[in-house]
Amino acid sequence: MQAQQSNNRKISNPETTVQKSPQMNDRDFINDLLATEKYMTQGYSTALNELSHTVLYENIQMICDETQKCQRQLFNVMFKNGWYSLEACDNQKIQQSYQQYANYLQQQSPYNQNIQ
Repeated sequence: MQAQQSNNRKISNPETTVQKSPQMNDRDFINDLLATEKYMTQGYSTALNELSHTVLYENIQMICDETQKCQRQLFNVMFKNGWYSLEACDNQKIQQSYQQYANYLQQQSPYNQNIQ
């Protein structure tokens, strides 16, 4: 079950213990797979931005979608086992990030439009 620790605002599950040794354990393997899937998804996204051949684009899009699904499944396994945690964020921090990004967009926009 998902547990939230109020003192550091981390959202995580109880950690499944794995034997620590010089050899890779389950956590190490899954973490390595997750990093690989993230890397592959980024590569496919770049390719999709640059493909002009429709059939090839559709094939790479399908592969990219499958890769993202695998990435999500691996994330879920890591989160379920307490090997991946998230930080709870309050509304003030979200508004601060939004305002910072909106200001950046307004300064960088070639059209100098208001962002609402």
